[in-house]
Amino acid sequence: MKSRTPQRHWCSSHGEAQGRLPERWRAIGLMSGTSCDGVTAALVELQACPSGYRLRGVHCLTVPYGPLWRRRLLAIAEGRTVDAARLATLHAALGERLAVAALHVARHARVPLAEIDLIGSHGHTIFHGPPGSGRRRPPCTLQIGEPAVIAARTGITTVADFRPADIALGGQGAPLAPFAHWSLFADKKRGIAIHNLGGISNLTYLPPGCDAAGVVAFDTGPGNMVIDAVVAQLSRGRRLFDREGAWARRGRVHAALLAELLDDPFLRKRPPKSTGRERYGTAFAGQLLRRARQLRLSPPDIVATATAFTAQSIARAYQRFVLPRGPLDAIYFAGGGSRNQTLLRMIARELPGIALGTTAELGVPPSSLEPICFAVLACHAVRGLPNHCPAATGSRRLAVLGKIVPGTPPQWQRLVRKAVGAPEPAQLPRA
Repeated sequence: MKSRTPQRHWCSSHGEAQGRLPERWRAIGLMSGTSCDGVTAALVELQACPSGYRLRGVHCLTVPYGPLWRRRLLAIAEGRTVDAARLATLHAALGERLAVAALHVARHARVPLAEIDLIGSHGHTIFHGPPGSGRRRPPCTLQIGEPAVIAARTGITTVADFRPADIALGGQGAPLAPFAHWSLFADKKRGIAIHNLGGISNLTYLPPGCDAAGVVAFDTGPGNMVIDAVVAQLSRGRRLFDREGAWARRGRVHAALLAELLDDPFLRKRPPKSTGRERYGTAFAGQLLRRARQLRLSPPDIVATATAFTAQSIARAYQRFVLPRGPLDAIYFAGGGSRNQTLLRMIARELPGIALGTTAELGVPPSSLEPICFAVLACHAVRGLPNHCPAATGSRRLAVLGKIVPGTPPQWQRLVRKAVGAPEPAQLPRA
């Protein structure tokens, strides 16, 4: 889980652009993840280059949720609160919290709001039902956190609600970060993976010298979600996560229960695929705990087995769907799970010969990667450029994702002039 104190980082760019390009963007990315631990805001300076962007600086902080907010978000995501008035109220109230996070990161970075071009907000997912996930409903997804409130409170043009456009074109609506991963990290000589260990685990494989059409990306299954839920229930709410994997480290993995957990149709499903709390939330954790109690497992053994389930589901995803596609030299982890040393050691045992690290080695603090990605997507959106990878989501064609809410009239006019005058990159993603 993210720290309750602001985390501030300035980092150098990953890879220097050749020569000087005049076009630079200052943007704020906002992310509220499925772990429901807080809003992470990242203020970034991006320099345009032929293949995307180079990161020149990032300032990141987290505004944590208190227990009440966490309970409200979990209740609505798990279907325990479906009242329309409550949903509308939460949508507006979360917009206020997102706006506060944007104002905080600008103040901590000492950057005037007038110098920030735009905000990219993921919002908070309360339901994700992509194609193939339900027979009786159309594909759909819902992220809350009203972007009009963010734009009104900050005066900055805000881009939000990225996922529905991809789903409307037959895609999964996830993962969307791979476009930004490719824009920022693609390597001409090495095959690398950028792996987010949030509530849900998702990977982006970037083959050596790939273009956006060559990106492989998908959700592998649970990240922290099952571990966190098991820890919370076992501790009766006194713990919300297994700090650095200490509890799991004291336990022993129960092989039979692990085999049952790994017999999961989603893990065998070929990409593109995405998932969420609907599959691996509290109900899944409750079933795991009931089975563990039948087997008379101790709490450390239960947490160790839940951690091994996450680790092996991740490793099998690489073995089945990534390694057959090309060389993989290194995996760089981000998100809260990147601090779980027991989880990382379990993954390393399953993937010998592949270097494991965090995105800090690429100049990006692991806690800030996701909001940075939505800042990148927002920059492409206001330029009218495609900002997703259809090969990863399953979308029928390229599209510009995101709904744009203009800031104050002068700020919006300046942004339009900048976006219209910006040169198109030499390399655009292909459908």
